[in-house]
Amino acid sequence: MNTEEENNLNEEVMSTTQSAFRAAFGLALFAVLTAGLIAFAKLGTNERIIEQEEKARLAALYALVPESYRNNDLLKDSYLLTSPNATKPLTVFVAKNDGQASALVLPWTAPDGYTAPIQLLIAIKTSGELLGVRVVEHKETPGLGDKIDVSKSDWVLSFDGRSLENTTATQWQVKKDGGDFDQLTGATITPRAVVSSVYEALNFFEENKVALLNQSAQSSLDLAQAGQ
Repeated sequence: MNTEEENNLNEEVMSTTQSAFRAAFGLALFAVLTAGLIAFAKLGTNERIIEQEEKARLAALYALVPESYRNNDLLKDSYLLTSPNATKPLTVFVAKNDGQASALVLPWTAPDGYTAPIQLLIAIKTSGELLGVRVVEHKETPGLGDKIDVSKSDWVLSFDGRSLENTTATQWQVKKDGGDFDQLTGATITPRAVVSSVYEALNFFEENKVALLNQSAQSSLDLAQAGQ
């Protein structure tokens, strides 16, 4: 091979190497930009989802407690609750009429949903009777388990007026298990989880009623330290 051929071969090798480098660099740059755009879009989507969930939670909160039970600002008359029953502090809302507590709204989790935990708001009168229950977050099967949502069916309204006094422990189950509450067609696990958790919340309220209702607004209550 003469010198000219060697030079041509070296030029071809360098050209090929440079092309490969440029292609790899372009691909890497494209991947970085794409990942950045996806992350940015996801961040914006997550923020919107959180905002919508918060709006739904507030709407459910005020829908649960009629004006006849409150003339206060529920958001201001609230406090953080720490208890052995919860994995993180919960925001409890106290409904008041002329400064006197009339009802309490407890955020509660039904951990045994069909696909994921179900987030609830449970409004309880000071007498221990349920004002109502709303599902504020769930991932249950559309057309089946999602009927626990009041926008899908009136099933959740069956809790209205229930209490530990007018509904026995045995009745706090779905009908398939010998209780009072309807199961949803093709989705027994979901209503079973909600009924069980509402019953648990009522018992929690009864056991800690004095501490829960007497807690001052904008402070924190640790039931473990309060002796429950």
